[in-house]
Amino acid sequence: MHYYTDVLKKYTVFSGRARRQEYWMFTLFNLAALIIVAILDNAIGTYPLLYAIYALAVFLPGLAVGVRRLHDIGKSGWWLLIALVPLVGGIWLLVLMATEGQAQPNQYGANPKAVQV
Repeated sequence: MHYYTDVLKKYTVFSGRARRQEYWMFTLFNLAALIIVAILDNAIGTYPLLYAIYALAVFLPGLAVGVRRLHDIGKSGWWLLIALVPLVGGIWLLVLMATEGQAQPNQYGANPKAVQV
């Protein structure tokens, strides 16, 4: 759970690097939260109000952790836009997000694996 809260604490921090584990655990918890909010929203009859509020609230942290994840593999955050390419863009972004980060420091900072205790 701390992966989710750590990303939220870095709400709009687009600099630095994020490990694969940080990105994917945030994505997993965020997906679970979206499903729970959608079910709750539907149960109380306000769908899609709460869902939209939650989705907007986590949009910037999700974008920021995606940019930091790309920084970890040595790519610019602008590579997120590759997802807009029909058919192959989303697949290529998935491959980039699953790629292991650079072991050495790069232009975006030190290796997050080496920094964590």
